[in-house]
Amino acid sequence: MASSPKKYSSDFKAKVALEAIKGLKTLNEISSEYGVHTTQITQWKKQVLDELPQIFAQPGSERAKNEEALIATLYQQIGQLKVELDFLKKKSGPYQH
Repeated sequence: MASSPKKYSSDFKAKVALEAIKGLKTLNEISSEYGVHTTQITQWKKQVLDELPQIFAQPGSERAKNEEALIATLYQQIGQLKVELDFLKKKSGPYQH
């Protein structure tokens, strides 16, 4: 009976890959410690090393750009809602209890 592939969290993958990158233990030792096949550890290590330069590629990372765009959109919506609220306050007249 075949079992479904294990799903590992990104934190776990990063921890195991970092352990392999450090080189303080052999792949077999890491494999035994974490219960992950050596081939999988090698793939995660390669993925980390391949993507690492992109972290430092541009000072304005993609995440920062997305956050700035979100903030700009939210400020625009706040401004629009304030204008609408002021308009409705003027239209409705004085506040009544």
